[in-house]
Amino acid sequence: MTHLPYRDDIETLEPNEQDSIDGIIEGMTQEAQTVEKRDGHAVRASHAKSTACVIGKMTVSDGLPPELAQGLFGAPGTFDVAVRFAQGPGEKLNDRVSTHRGMAIKVFGVEGETLPSHDAPTQDFVLASGTTFPAGTADGFLQQAKKIGATVPMPEGVKSAAASVARTMNTLLNAVGAGPNAALDFYGHPFSHPLHEDYYSQCPIRFGDYVAKIGAFAVAPEQRALADWRLDPHQDEDGFRHAAIDYFDRNDAVFELRAQIWTNAETQPIEDTSVEWPEEDSAYRTIATIRLPRQAAYGAERVRYFDEVMTFRPAHSLAAHRPLGGVMRARMQVYRALSDFRHRETGIPAANTARIDDIPA
Repeated sequence: MTHLPYRDDIETLEPNEQDSIDGIIEGMTQEAQTVEKRDGHAVRASHAKSTACVIGKMTVSDGLPPELAQGLFGAPGTFDVAVRFAQGPGEKLNDRVSTHRGMAIKVFGVEGETLPSHDAPTQDFVLASGTTFPAGTADGFLQQAKKIGATVPMPEGVKSAAASVARTMNTLLNAVGAGPNAALDFYGHPFSHPLHEDYYSQCPIRFGDYVAKIGAFAVAPEQRALADWRLDPHQDEDGFRHAAIDYFDRNDAVFELRAQIWTNAETQPIEDTSVEWPEEDSAYRTIATIRLPRQAAYGAERVRYFDEVMTFRPAHSLAAHRPLGGVMRARMQVYRALSDFRHRETGIPAANTARIDDIPA
């Protein structure tokens, strides 16, 4: 297997890409304003509704081959981590509106050159359910943001119905062997347990001398035993959160962090994140293990810190793991702009949390 090297010229900017990014920021800011006006409080413009806010340890695997022993993963070691699980929308909806999920990871105590906009010894990995980002480019991201923006003022019942239609269509696609559609899953995800999910970077990042996508795979037996668990959203409007709290009351959660190394420039594009990188070209391989021990997963002070104060961004990164591709270039600006808006509106200063001890117990 040939592992293609990282080069400074592997990215190709779209024509008028900055115009697209400016449009995303403008549109998503308007969405956030609509939510704030309706609910009386500014929330995250995506992944607003948290389901668990937990801390733990990440252990880098020993004996990694050279292509995996890169950047943060260059040597065995153990790091503190903070992890926020959340639902996808930029508004706090009833769990009947089951869309994509997020898993944001902050690794503490990292060493090495950081990106110019990042001044803390941390590395963030912002992951989501689904192997691909449905909008493959910055312009696609803009078009998707416009569609989502049009739905924000709609009644919650309409959003629930739309999610149900998308979920049903994907069920039919699976039944005929066509496999799930990423865009449909984005808008209508199954009522599955958030601790049974696998989560993905969806977009490539620099991986030291190479390039990779990252995934977090649920591996604890107690997590895998949740394969058939399904929420009845009519019984509990916050059921995903309650399920996560109940899980962490009794069990540890374990995720293997895996890297899919870039090996084929034709089948594994850098600039179109709607294309799934075939695993026959390169499989996801384990680089570290994240263990989240039993704990109170939704304590009031910790949740306030995670939801209102703490920031998770792709730009919080070592230079060795710089985000790549048009969607990531957009995210680098969009996350900052929308976070700045939210913190201005709430009056709560943002924290680029540098130490796990800064997080309330």
